[in-house]
Amino acid sequence: MRTELATTLKRKATEIIADLEKDHEPVLITQHDRPAAYLIDVDSFEALNQRIVVLEGIARAEQAIDQGRVISHEEAKNRMGRWLN
Repeated sequence: MRTELATTLKRKATEIIADLEKDHEPVLITQHDRPAAYLIDVDSFEALNQRIVVLEGIARAEQAIDQGRVISHEEAKNRMGRWLN
């Protein structure tokens, strides 16, 4: 992963963004020798957010199973059938 100073980002923003779009490799931005932010391209950001949505859905489903909030396959088919009609 590439690391850049915040001051470098200010001076070379266009170049850094072009590299992001080409390489899809995140850039760690540091300020005062400490990590300050990650800069990532739009496609990677959207893919990451989509993964989070899926994982949150799985976590909710696992929690529902643990709490016994489940129905049989037959009941699910009946409910969906009513909803689709």
